Amino acid sequence: MQNRIDVNCDMGESFGAYKIGRDEEAVKYITTANIACGFHAGDPMVMEQTVKLATDHNILFGAHPGHNDLAGFGRRNIQLSPQEIKNEMIYQVGALMAFAKVHGKRVMHVKPHGAIGNKAMKDRETAVCICEAMYQLNPDFYMFGHANSVMLEVAKEFGFRTISEIYADRAYGDDGMLAPRSMKGAVIHDKEFAIKRALKMVKEGVVETLSGKVIEIQAESICVHGDTPEAIDFMKSIREVFTEEGIKVVGYSED
Repeated sequence: MQNRIDVNCDMGESFGAYKIGRDEEAVKYITTANIACGFHAGDPMVMEQTVKLATDHNILFGAHPGHNDLAGFGRRNIQLSPQEIKNEMIYQVGALMAFAKVHGKRVMHVKPHGAIGNKAMKDRETAVCICEAMYQLNPDFYMFGHANSVMLEVAKEFGFRTISEIYADRAYGDDGMLAPRSMKGAVIHDKEFAIKRALKMVKEGVVETLSGKVIEIQAESICVHGDTPEAIDFMKSIREVFTEEGIKVVGYSED
């Protein structure tokens, strides 16, 4: 049984006059923030404000870079050359590193977003491109990846410290990857069921897929999407239930 878990949330996804997510509330219940870097969401003002928010609440934060696709929220597949992938990653993470430096902090991890993130979980070439780019920036980054993913394998080969991530509110396929959002049952809205399922992943290291198959899964951090109506209540409940079960909710790099 694992007796600790990191709780992460994607943040800084507002843009200009458009407000997305409830970051000011979410930050009270999580241990790690993944901050959008201006391509799929966010802008310089939002990035700086989110870094300050994470700093003020003394939580870990990292970069959440995606495709240059504001209209599609970074969830559309875009064909890029290996060098284009690398430069997109360096551009975005480098910008967040600058804001972190201004606040006397540092970017602790990288968690690719949306379409590029999903592709890296299965496609070795994409994962290598991302890891090569991030290694040039900072080989001490922690790299996030879905449990059972190619991304985690490649990151370990590069010598990165890795964080195996699970999702309480998303269903899994038999390959251990997240079921596409287009599939029925891919997104879980039942809070009680989701938390019970997350507990099983953490305590027993297994999850039941959409087909009913039970597969092994490593849970080091659990992602809660902050842009859903029930997100804040979900975050509160996770902390309460996990604590009751003897599981310490703590940042991935903390003792």
